[in-house]
Amino acid sequence: QVELVESGGGLVQAGGSLRLSCAASGRLMSTAPMAWFRQAPGKEREFVSAIRWSGGGTDYADSVKGRFTISKDDAKNTLYLQMNSLKPEDTAVYYCAACSFYTGVYSIRSLRAYDYWGQGTQVTVSS
Repeated sequence: QVELVESGGGLVQAGGSLRLSCAASGRLMSTAPMAWFRQAPGKEREFVSAIRWSGGGTDYADSVKGRFTISKDDAKNTLYLQMNSLKPEDTAVYYCAACSFYTGVYSIRSLRAYDYWGQGTQVTVSS
């Protein structure tokens, strides 16, 4: 069983920065991706960024490209999301996601690719 625990959310002014963390416990395949998604009130959960656990290849939604950076610390089993130049439209609950074994059936941008989810951390950006 895998458990994901996010932290680092909060209230920040537009233009500010936050760093989210996701601590993973349990067994994860070294080749399986991990990702960040977000869900704003009244909207569907959407892809933010993903990273290959072993290779480190990254992917970003167009809305955050150039502002957010995903990274991982293999030794600590921790996933990060550095968020800079935050905008009010970045306000959402941010979720960490992981999969036990990536089959490639679904894109790493798809919610269906992931088996495990954290409880979410609230990010609020004021204008």
